[in-house]
Amino acid sequence: MNQIEAMQIYVRVAELASFTQAAQRLGLPKASISTTVQRLENLLGTRLLHRTTRRVQMTQDGLAFYERCTDLLADMEEVQGMFRANPAELAGRLRVDMPLIMARDLVMPQLPAFMAAHPQLAVELSSTDRLVDPVREAFDCVVRVGTVSDFSLIARGLGYYRMINCVSPAYVTRFGTPQSLDELTGHRLVHYVPTLGAKSPGFEYLDANNGNQTRFLPMPGALTVNNSEAYQAACLAGLGLIQAPEASLRPLIDAGRLVEVLPAYRARPMLVSLLYANRRHLPRRTRLFMAWLAELLHPRLVGPDGESPAIWSALPDTA
Repeated sequence: MNQIEAMQIYVRVAELASFTQAAQRLGLPKASISTTVQRLENLLGTRLLHRTTRRVQMTQDGLAFYERCTDLLADMEEVQGMFRANPAELAGRLRVDMPLIMARDLVMPQLPAFMAAHPQLAVELSSTDRLVDPVREAFDCVVRVGTVSDFSLIARGLGYYRMINCVSPAYVTRFGTPQSLDELTGHRLVHYVPTLGAKSPGFEYLDANNGNQTRFLPMPGALTVNNSEAYQAACLAGLGLIQAPEASLRPLIDAGRLVEVLPAYRARPMLVSLLYANRRHLPRRTRLFMAWLAELLHPRLVGPDGESPAIWSALPDTA
């Protein structure tokens, strides 16, 4: 039994909590995955996984072994790259996740230059507004916009997105331009919810008369969407008002395709963070990709007040 390969298989089973999904991801028969884990357990003299018909869960020994495996595998990748002609060259597979608009408008146009500089690197880029599970779905790092509530992950705050309110010229022609909160009852909001069926809180704004507390104003609107591309497209089609990061809407405003409204009633700035698993060692490719991505994002971010520049500090090259 190749113990390095066995550890890689075990780590993937543990992260996905499934022999079937691990087999699909690794392109191996499910039987060989199961056999490899059993041999590991026999070699170590302990049970690593609790298995039932419905789920697979690490034991306490299995969790301790998982943590050591991830460290050892990261170290092995570093050792394998020690004697390359260019020590800074990245190699291996990198799996990342980020919001749809960020991937489309910011990362994809710049990614060819990054990959040309690292031709041995293979990137798996997931772009979704769903909150992925970085550990269970085996992501090296993810970009999260909004509050971070999973304290089992390492979160590096990069800055904030300034939020603005926009409508299309066609919408203005039909409904006019809202000038105050009171006028919003006669306007339409494109509702955004993470999961269809959930209730939209309405129009968000900061109440300057009460310490900039976040308030929500219920608004009419016939359309509800659950991803950022549909949200933006709905606004462009004149279906209602949206509240989104200025970084993604400014090019459309400058081109005359959208119009900013109610600048005195913006939503609270949204935190942008890089998240990754709590490991002592991260592969060099992950560290350098995160640093590259943070540098790309920095010009689009502001401080927590939504006005001052984001405080920039380069991500360390070592974990």
